[in-house]
Amino acid sequence: MNRINKNRANRGLRASLLLICLAAASQAGAQSAAAPDFKAMLAAIDEQGNFKTVDLSAKVKIVTEEPGKAIDTKAVQSLRRDRDDKFLMLFLEPVSQLGQGYLRIDDNLWIYDPESRKFTHSSMKENFSGSGAKNSDFGQSTLASDYAVSASAEGRLGSFDVWILELAATDNEVTYPSKKIWVAKKDGLLLKSEDYSLTKRLLRTVYYASYAKLGTSYVADRIIFV
Repeated sequence: MNRINKNRANRGLRASLLLICLAAASQAGAQSAAAPDFKAMLAAIDEQGNFKTVDLSAKVKIVTEEPGKAIDTKAVQSLRRDRDDKFLMLFLEPVSQLGQGYLRIDDNLWIYDPESRKFTHSSMKENFSGSGAKNSDFGQSTLASDYAVSASAEGRLGSFDVWILELAATDNEVTYPSKKIWVAKKDGLLLKSEDYSLTKRLLRTVYYASYAKLGTSYVADRIIFV
């Protein structure tokens, strides 16, 4: 189980993010329905979750819980500059990882080791520091440019009326080749995502449990990965 808490953002922006990864998976279904402009809906999700005019700075706490293992806790300073498609993740805790960092510039992701003072090239598709989160989870949202809507349906998720969209990747650079997402009809916020392999095997489920508004953008301040 991974829990992430974000509680600092620059230029007066403040946020808290909790991310949880569990060793299980779940599925949901809904009936098909007539659709609005879903491409525009994906673009709206990207727009309301990204920061094009300011930099975002936040402290991220990741707590990983797995059956039979001790709880693992990490604290990371996160910096995002979406207009240049860059981010930096710098470890604050545990002491054994103090000073380690992840730096993304364009399509390149580098991991810095302070002991060897060397950078190692990595991929956005890799798991972040052994957690259930992917490196790509810490960058800006790019659903509209990375996916096309292949199917749609109306449904409910808890107390929310939602659109359920099946997405197919439009390029080979994405972390997951297909996804299914649940989008709230009321405000267009992403509530749930199922991520699949090329063979349509469910790899993980993501719940966006709550959001914080930062200026005109929204940041999920509690995310659960299953």
